[in-house]
Amino acid sequence: VCRMRSTPVIVFINKLDRPSKDPFDLLDEVERELRIRVRPLAFPISNGPTFKGVYNLYEKHLSLFTSDEKLTADAATVEIADLAAPELAQHVGERYAAQLRADVELVEGVYDAFDRDAYLRGELAPVFFGSAVNNFGVRELLECFVRIAPSPRPAPAETRTVEPGEAKMTGFVFKIHANMDPNHRDRIAFMKICSGTFERNRNYLHVRSGKQMKFSSPTAFMAEKKSVIDTAWPGDIVGLHDTGNFKIGDTFTEGEKLKFTGIPSFAPEQFRYIENADPLKFKQLAKGIDQLMDEGVAQLFTSSLNGRRIIGTVGALQFEVIQYRLEHEYNAACRWEPISIYKACWIESDDKAELEDFKRRKHTNMAVDKHGRDVFLADTSYALALAQEKFKNIRFRFTSEF
Repeated sequence: VCRMRSTPVIVFINKLDRPSKDPFDLLDEVERELRIRVRPLAFPISNGPTFKGVYNLYEKHLSLFTSDEKLTADAATVEIADLAAPELAQHVGERYAAQLRADVELVEGVYDAFDRDAYLRGELAPVFFGSAVNNFGVRELLECFVRIAPSPRPAPAETRTVEPGEAKMTGFVFKIHANMDPNHRDRIAFMKICSGTFERNRNYLHVRSGKQMKFSSPTAFMAEKKSVIDTAWPGDIVGLHDTGNFKIGDTFTEGEKLKFTGIPSFAPEQFRYIENADPLKFKQLAKGIDQLMDEGVAQLFTSSLNGRRIIGTVGALQFEVIQYRLEHEYNAACRWEPISIYKACWIESDDKAELEDFKRRKHTNMAVDKHGRDVFLADTSYALALAQEKFKNIRFRFTSEF
């Protein structure tokens, strides 16, 4: 999603308090796996039992890891502008001082100087190292983030681009989370403000439904704390209490009928039938599946062949998460049954006759998603390639906008 939207990315390499790979190997791996250019702005001094700290290349100072026990890290910071200075060895020892000098020389030789414009275009990712469980190395990342992060930027909508400096409020829902507080069974819709000023208890148009809505207790979040706010500005994230009215991608305005380009969902690659494990809890299961799918944790397809519900995910672990959340948040039990599907892709065509012909021929492999859109469930890569070759006027899409 970040690559599609040219969103800036910062990388934090964690768990330096444990034995780890060589930092340069890790940097190469991040570049290879994420296909993004990196530039370390901090560099670790050893790792595991001999972890000494992190040298901040951006600020030119040394943070020393002095704790013996987890959760009690005390980061003493030492200004060392010149790594050749003898006091470096006094803090980390001669062996590690020599290693750090060699590593930093290699960093400066191999990597280009940090280019903030390339970072803002999403082409370059600054990298920090640390140990989050010890709250070590996190401050360096946050202080740098405050200095280099982008200000609110123009937001593309279907009809025009919305500038953050516009007077009228616009915003869109990018995430929904059910049961943030299990005691209250609440649902929170997270809205990003794109322009203007959002005000508590003021009417705004919910574009999809055409209804005016106002919010008496919009919330802002800081870690686990949340507080009711009166106003919010472009770039702010506001939590709106949701009784099931909102979907990801919903737009709010002061009257203009806008639709922001939504957040894409990717074609799933793992599939299972979901079945009710307790006939007495049918309603709870249906509600749970409905709300979890609204959150975007997975995708629900209904088979055109037999009407059975199929859950599609990007990773296998999500099935365990769904099962656990259904049980603990909705008091519903489900079981999984295997199904052989290679990939799901959304299909559309301007040639209605060819689309209907395709759906008729591939009836056993057709399904609809939660929004009623046609989905082709290809059972093999060969079947998908053959369908793409044979039906030239049908578009097979592997991402879908909400």
